[in-house]
Amino acid sequence: MKIRFTRKKLHLKETFSIAYGNYNHRDALLIEFSHQNCKGYGECVAIDYYQIDLHDFVLKLKKVQHQIEVQKIIHPKEFFKFLLSLNLHSFLLSALDCAYWDLFGKLENKSFLELNQLPTDNLVESSITISIGDIENQIDKIQKSEWTRFKVKCKGLNKNNIEKLLQLDKSSALDSNASFTDEDCIWLQENAEVQRFSYLEQPRPIDHYKILKKESFANWMADEDCQNIDSLDELIPYYKSINIKLMKCGGLTPALEMIKKARELNYKIMIGCMTESTVGISAGCLLTGLADFVDLDGANLISNDYATGNFVENGKIILSGKPGLGISLK
Repeated sequence: MKIRFTRKKLHLKETFSIAYGNYNHRDALLIEFSHQNCKGYGECVAIDYYQIDLHDFVLKLKKVQHQIEVQKIIHPKEFFKFLLSLNLHSFLLSALDCAYWDLFGKLENKSFLELNQLPTDNLVESSITISIGDIENQIDKIQKSEWTRFKVKCKGLNKNNIEKLLQLDKSSALDSNASFTDEDCIWLQENAEVQRFSYLEQPRPIDHYKILKKESFANWMADEDCQNIDSLDELIPYYKSINIKLMKCGGLTPALEMIKKARELNYKIMIGCMTESTVGISAGCLLTGLADFVDLDGANLISNDYATGNFVENGKIILSGKPGLGISLK
């Protein structure tokens, strides 16, 4: 088995504005595994508020490249145990895990869905992200969109804007990217109108969630607070929902375990994404049959997508049905 890794720059169609900053591009690292004329692909992206440095990832890969390449082709869940022994960042771990699932499925001529017996009927539609901006501009984007579900970014709480969004009678959610105050959260969870939002994502900075009440009008959803399976027990009193992103939890293998436990603990589950190409989005799409909410618009936001596979069209999840994760490079 051979491994290649390539830096990519993903250009955004328009400036992506969230509480953490404004972005016109994302730097990505593409992983390619090859064996017997089959190639599997995985991806991770540099996110500044996660302190991701792709240069460090490349140096790490060069150190462990030989260890990876001498591995025999084994089941991906066994290969993941090997990957854990390499002590990798979850973002890099995810790219390797996904690339190996893609390769393994192609070698077996079976899709990830077949290999894991996952459901594909009644796939939940994805939301599309509406960047921070003037509320009238945000509303204009929503009304002109062919999508039916929206995640509206905000920085801090503006009660007038909340009222305007609710008057739209559209399926919308709020994501403050940790910019709400404790007082904002109290107002939101005590306001009956707020239950009309699908969810309210990551209201406070990491580990400042004790003000939240699960049994309130707000469907609080943990994003940065919910990094992996170990977060789930601690968050039970505060959050109804969790956002599972492959790069946060370390890939498809741990995501399957995390979904299983989250269901046992009665969480609502969203399959989310970073700003990724179709390589990353294809992997996330395969889990949407297990989700209550989906936010996989990442590839729709970039202008230079370099792959084909599973994709999202006006919110609808379109599965390729091809072996592995169904990914090909353009």
